[in-house]
Amino acid sequence: MDRGVSIIEATIAPAADGWRLDRALADAVPTLSRERLKVLINAGQVSQGDALVRDPARKSRGGERFSVAVPAPAPAHNEAQDIPLVVAFEDEHLIVVDKPAGLVVHPAAGNLDGTLVNALLHHCGGSLSGIGGVARPGIVHRIDKDTSGLMVAAKTDRAHEGLAKQFAAHSIDRRYHAIVAGRPMPAAGSVDAPLARSPQNRKKVAIVAGGKRAVTHYRTLHNLGDAAMVECRLETGRTHQVRVHMASLGHSLLGDPVYGRTKQAHKGVLDTLNFRRQALHATRLGFVHPISTATMAFDSPMPADMQELFRRLDV
Repeated sequence: MDRGVSIIEATIAPAADGWRLDRALADAVPTLSRERLKVLINAGQVSQGDALVRDPARKSRGGERFSVAVPAPAPAHNEAQDIPLVVAFEDEHLIVVDKPAGLVVHPAAGNLDGTLVNALLHHCGGSLSGIGGVARPGIVHRIDKDTSGLMVAAKTDRAHEGLAKQFAAHSIDRRYHAIVAGRPMPAAGSVDAPLARSPQNRKKVAIVAGGKRAVTHYRTLHNLGDAAMVECRLETGRTHQVRVHMASLGHSLLGDPVYGRTKQAHKGVLDTLNFRRQALHATRLGFVHPISTATMAFDSPMPADMQELFRRLDV
């Protein structure tokens, strides 16, 4: 046997009689996700006796036995780099990190290394796996480069799939603290406005009819002269959602280089502090652990630069 391949023997449970094969195998082999098994079936890596099985939608029968050949994960193209991480929680299934402002989440054009992915590859080493069979951290959500705060990444297929389902169902508790221009009136409310790439500028997100539904619930925590600290709770999680929704109310985030309209008084404070990012911090992350089903919640205090901005405005 190829030492790069492991063989898993699986028996379909009686309760899975009549299920799709990929679903029934995922029930029989909990270490592999249904999506991963679908890929393996299509690739001819699942057999019944001497016959390969290549149809993931084939109906299964209770008591059937299958052999699943699982190739070792292909190495990621990303380089592992020793970048310091603040870890809020970690087990064999997932890791929660407190990302600093300025750290890009995923390598892309212009940021091929020095990212959170590079840091996770170094920190987690060989414990990472991917839905598609690539050894990489399971990035299931992102926050902007210049937004700080809490993120969760999956180490296993099962954790990745379980977390992804929670994000898709909008059941994740995601709260942000933002310092915005002006005082929102009313002091609390909701923005339900669809978001998509701006037709005028593809680098920006805008409220666009026919875009993806986006809902942000906000409440004022503290008035800061002609500014305010607000908490934004995300019902959905779209790109730049808090930044665009608060700007649509006339209360753009201080320091936001894309959606902000900085008043002269605020500009002076930002320049004095050399504050060069949107004042946005992912302060709360809550979810159900995809393996243990324990309810988990993590809180992150405001970073030093936002604390100092708060103090300067709180007069």
